[in-house]
Amino acid sequence: MHTMTTNLMTVAQASAGGEGDLFGALGIQWELLVLQGLAFLVLVFLLGKFVYPVLIASIDRRQEQLDAGAKASEAAQKQAEEAEARIAEQLKEARAEADAIVATAHKEAGDMVAAAEERAVARAEHIVEEAKNGIESDITSARAALRQEAKQLVAEATATIIGEKLDASRDNALIEKALKEGKA
Repeated sequence: MHTMTTNLMTVAQASAGGEGDLFGALGIQWELLVLQGLAFLVLVFLLGKFVYPVLIASIDRRQEQLDAGAKASEAAQKQAEEAEARIAEQLKEARAEADAIVATAHKEAGDMVAAAEERAVARAEHIVEEAKNGIESDITSARAALRQEAKQLVAEATATIIGEKLDASRDNALIEKALKEGKA
């Protein structure tokens, strides 16, 4: 603080004493100051003429690119939203179609089960009918065999009792007559 005050007092004494002007007291040369000012103006002119337009044009192009990128981004965002909406709609349709297919499959499976049950019942009834017919046939065959065996036994018993053997056709006729009389 003391140094600054001393310097100001020296400048004030120099200007008051008439030894030179204020700039001279500060160590500034007028010629050099004017040359530096002219050099600064030339520099500003050259920058304004050749450098700034190129920089501004470059900045403008970059700004245009950024604006175009932002517009493209907005367009892409809009397309993505539309695509997402279309995908959601397609998923909804696919789910509805899948539900319809599943319902149809359940109905067809139910129909197939019902048809299989009907066929199984018909087949079981057919098997039972065939079994009944087989049993009836076996009973008829067994009765015929039993009847034939009974005839033979009766013929043999008769031959043993009377001591004489008749011919087979006469034995059968007599036995059939006896059986018919026995039923009546």
